[in-house]
Amino acid sequence: MKTIITFIALHGILATTLAQTPIIPSPDMQIKTAVLAAPADKRDGATVYGYSAKNEFVVLRKGTNELVCLADDPSQKGLSVSCYHRDLDPFMERGRILKKEGKKPAEILAMREQEVKDKKLMMPTHPSTLFSYTAKDENYDVVTGDVKDGYLRYVVYIPYATAESTGLPIKPEAPGMPWIMDPGTHRAHIMINPPVSTTAHH
Repeated sequence: MKTIITFIALHGILATTLAQTPIIPSPDMQIKTAVLAAPADKRDGATVYGYSAKNEFVVLRKGTNELVCLADDPSQKGLSVSCYHRDLDPFMERGRILKKEGKKPAEILAMREQEVKDKKLMMPTHPSTLFSYTAKDENYDVVTGDVKDGYLRYVVYIPYATAESTGLPIKPEAPGMPWIMDPGTHRAHIMINPPVSTTAHH
């Protein structure tokens, strides 16, 4: 009886562990979906970060152009990939490290702000673009990498820019209207969120 109970307990632990272990798509599949965030003419030459079979964050492909793409996090529901200018990589990498250390978003913002002011973290001196592509769980096939009703938005980092220096509002007043977020900080950026197509709701 004791053996049976132990087996059931172990089976329960194993089932829970398996349920929590994300399915890691092949490197080719991760690259295929990661570059969906990039402009078509930049996809083949982009550097791609993703996940190894052991779920470690690694470089899946070294690129030849200025774009860096991040594969989807297999532990999260749905699809969320992004591509950004390589000059933003130190800023992005620092954020990933701080997040892994358990820092909260507000802490990460404050720490990076101070590090930029102390010249420990360098931000681009020119406007730099990030493209973000997302899709709901039911619209993303992990096995084939097929995506439908994906949503692409754009972010242009322009450190320390303000509403006054750009002429942009601090909130969008119409669908797709550019606006400035986090003005006056190291991570000031222009947000462009295109209107969501009606098909995305079906």
